[in-house]
Amino acid sequence: MLTGAILILAPLFLGFAIVVSNRRLVTVLHYAVEALVYFILALLGLGLGQMDGLLSQLGAMAGQVAALVLVLLVANLAALWLFHRWQPMTLDAHPDQQRPGYHRLFLAGLKPLLAVLVGALAGYFLLPELGMVDEVATWSLMLLLFFIGLQLRNAGLSLRRLLMNRQGLGIAVVLMLSSLASGLLLIPLLSIPWHQALALASGFGWYSLSGIVIGDALGPAWGGVAFLNDVIREIIALALIPVIINARPAMAIGYGGATAMDFTLPVIRSSGGLACVPVAIASGFLLSFLSPVLMGVFLSFG
Repeated sequence: MLTGAILILAPLFLGFAIVVSNRRLVTVLHYAVEALVYFILALLGLGLGQMDGLLSQLGAMAGQVAALVLVLLVANLAALWLFHRWQPMTLDAHPDQQRPGYHRLFLAGLKPLLAVLVGALAGYFLLPELGMVDEVATWSLMLLLFFIGLQLRNAGLSLRRLLMNRQGLGIAVVLMLSSLASGLLLIPLLSIPWHQALALASGFGWYSLSGIVIGDALGPAWGGVAFLNDVIREIIALALIPVIINARPAMAIGYGGATAMDFTLPVIRSSGGLACVPVAIASGFLLSFLSPVLMGVFLSFG
């Protein structure tokens, strides 16, 4: 399992070490990442659809997802509220008046679920059992992590400046610690070893990563649970951010997890103003690095 952890982490750091100066190549990279994400999610669904006893396990999976989402939601928001009390943020006096299309954003948030559903239906009703699904998913994930590393390195962000952003760093650390504490609380609820519970709690909203990594290590059922937990986090964040960001910006930015630097960033900017942007990017960037590192480390104990 330690070898598997190294395989997860190595492509990310290798990509981060490479500088890409060609803007056209950066654009191609963006579309390649998007295509790979949906391909990986479809493979996750395919594994679920071909799982023995799928229908009999759906009830248990629903309870596990509900436990993960609820415990993480309460723990993350409580810890981020305390951080806000300790390190309050000052927002723009007049945040942007133009609001993003929330209907469009929610539909975009449902697209990952659709990709998994299509894969699951194809696996259950149409396709014969395919022996290479796990291997293809693993190699696709490694390629995705390499591309993500390239994107992070070439996003015009200075790692030193991101680490010096005290608000962003503090939010990322608080979310990480409260998530890991939640993982320990979930051990008796989920009836799994401590390292598996901590790995499940370390997705931070990165559903394409957590679903495949957890599924590869613990089986397709737990991969589905990890995916649903993280995609539901993203959907809840889209609903919460406009409501609480003016009063509790750390809570709004932090709960989005790794998505604060990409998917939920437009909502953060429009609802909280420009002052939130560097904080959100710093927090999301750090959590994007921490998530595969922590999952790899915890799963290596298995």
